Amino acid sequence: MYFQYYLMGIILIPGILLATYAQYKVKSTYNKFGRVFSSCGLTASEFIRKLMFATDTQYLQIKSIPGHLTDHYDPTREEICLSQDVYSSNSVAALGIACHEFGHALQKKEKYFPYQIRRMLVPITNFASSLLWPLVIIGLVFNFGVESGGVMGDIFLWSGIAVFGSAVLFNLATLPVEFNASNRAIKILKASGTLTEEEIQGTKKVLTAAALTYVASLLVSILNLLRFLLVVLSRTRRD
Repeated sequence: MYFQYYLMGIILIPGILLATYAQYKVKSTYNKFGRVFSSCGLTASEFIRKLMFATDTQYLQIKSIPGHLTDHYDPTREEICLSQDVYSSNSVAALGIACHEFGHALQKKEKYFPYQIRRMLVPITNFASSLLWPLVIIGLVFNFGVESGGVMGDIFLWSGIAVFGSAVLFNLATLPVEFNASNRAIKILKASGTLTEEEIQGTKKVLTAAALTYVASLLVSILNLLRFLLVVLSRTRRD
């Protein structure tokens, strides 16, 4: 079973290749459009503050955080966290990324259903992820180290697979949330007249590249689940 598990790692190759390409695409696209400065002259943080007044979301906080492309929205603290090179930049890439995170804040405010589903799945997925490997290891111990432990081992193995399936579910729920946040960002930039049409095309490329990373994460989680399933099913047939 150990041999099969590692041999079937070949299943992950398409997902790994897509994830590698997605990371390359994000970095190269950001580096390109991070040097294209917007005609409006506003930095990402300044523009988000203007949006806060326009949308009655002054309760939001904007903060600069360390790291590269570490931007995110923290719903528990109502904080839009922008990496240092985005926070103070007026590039079309920075404005697009900041608007994307602001889009998540609007999703929460408007109780956007897919966003609520994903947020509900966060603690479940985190808890499930912590149980995954202990369940699988215990299952292997029962299968190989405990006499007549096959049935109990199968229970633990299938429980581990079910737990891993929660990661697939979370990644699946993430896609509409991220795509919607990007669409909101483009609409905001168009409606505000902040960027020219040419600049908006650059922003779209940055956000599209970022979205590809979420597609890659979903594919990797699906392939990993398939890998587990094939190993367990092959063992079940032999038994």
